[in-house]
Amino acid sequence: MTDRVHPSTKPATNGTTATNPSFPATKAQLYGATRPVYRPQPNRKRSRGCFCSCVLWTAVVIFTLIVLAAIAGAIIYVLYRPHRPTFVVSGLKISSLNLTSTSHLTTNIDLNITTRNPNKKLVYTYNPITISVTTEKDGILVGSGLLPSFVHGTKNTTFLRAAITSSGLQLDDKSGSKLTSDLKSKDGVALKVELETKVKVKMGGLKTPKARIRVSCQGIKATVPSGKQATKASVSNAKCKVDLRIKIWKWTF
Repeated sequence: MTDRVHPSTKPATNGTTATNPSFPATKAQLYGATRPVYRPQPNRKRSRGCFCSCVLWTAVVIFTLIVLAAIAGAIIYVLYRPHRPTFVVSGLKISSLNLTSTSHLTTNIDLNITTRNPNKKLVYTYNPITISVTTEKDGILVGSGLLPSFVHGTKNTTFLRAAITSSGLQLDDKSGSKLTSDLKSKDGVALKVELETKVKVKMGGLKTPKARIRVSCQGIKATVPSGKQATKASVSNAKCKVDLRIKIWKWTF
């Protein structure tokens, strides 16, 4: 009797041999070899903790800078006692203020200003000062002038004189009509004087950057001369407001 041999593999299909999987099966065989590889996720709690720490330290640094700035400002104030300079319109004389029928304005005004530095340890150095005179109600430009630069010493009072002029200044019809009405008023025309410049402050060996200053003076009543004789404006009720911000490094007073 002839023994038969049984092959361990199935017959090949299209010339290939199919191999039976080995047992027991591995995890890769059970779940599939195409399963994505596990990658550990970043620790979000740690990232949030670092962010919170950065925010906290930033807040601490900002608060410390504010405290140091306040202390430095207090020290400067105690040592120097800074005060703004004062300005007063001490006189205004009108030689001519003529408005033609074609709304051309000719002005000749003498302006006197008194300024005082009340500080004992601060010296002000002014750039050239531009001056404009307008009507207080409508802001119509009457004339302009210029003052030279000057140094204002400690506890010093300085008298400034400027010529305010305009030669054939053309006004629009609306402004010309309003100015004509003001000039004919029995109470006179209310004028406003504005001064603009830049100033540098010296405190001992410390010098500040140049700061812009604006001086606005209101309450001036002027009348137009009827002849060749100049008229004096009423300045007894004139009040000047000084807008000055002194900047020392990063601190403003």
